[in-house]
Amino acid sequence: MRWRETCGIAVAIVLGAFASEVQAQSPYGIGRPATAAEIAGWNIDIGRDGSNLPNGGGSVSHGREVFVQQCASCHGEKGEGGLADRLAGGQGTIATPKPVRTVGSYWPYAPTLFDYIRRAMPQNAPQSLSDDDVYAVSAYILNLNGLVAADATLDAKSLAAVKMPNRDRFVGDARPDVKK
Repeated sequence: MRWRETCGIAVAIVLGAFASEVQAQSPYGIGRPATAAEIAGWNIDIGRDGSNLPNGGGSVSHGREVFVQQCASCHGEKGEGGLADRLAGGQGTIATPKPVRTVGSYWPYAPTLFDYIRRAMPQNAPQSLSDDDVYAVSAYILNLNGLVAADATLDAKSLAAVKMPNRDRFVGDARPDVKK
């Protein structure tokens, strides 16, 4: 075998090994698997039962301060709505011809409020609030809806214990494939 053929075979083997390595990472030969740290940074979902709620806590009074600074320009000072959805009131209207869907009337689980605020709010800077601020804003919104006292402080345990008015009515008996 000549030198060129030997080098060509060697190059082909090296490139083949490299290509199979890249192929193992992506079917298109680009990218790389996410690291554990990258996955952990996006694995922030909160279960309806409060699973995966972080450490920390926040009071209604601190929540009022954060809400005025970060949320009121869109949702109104007392969650009455504005540029964005109304957050408070509407209890007892869901089964009426004109339901008012708010956190207090429509949402079935309090921990999902924390999840949504932490993940998506404020709209101009999502994920910018600390966990303590998110607990506090959650406490304030739940207080506006009469679901926690004005002197309440919420943490993972107490937030998961809040029973929302629509919890048992969110999924009706009309769907046999859905269990409560």
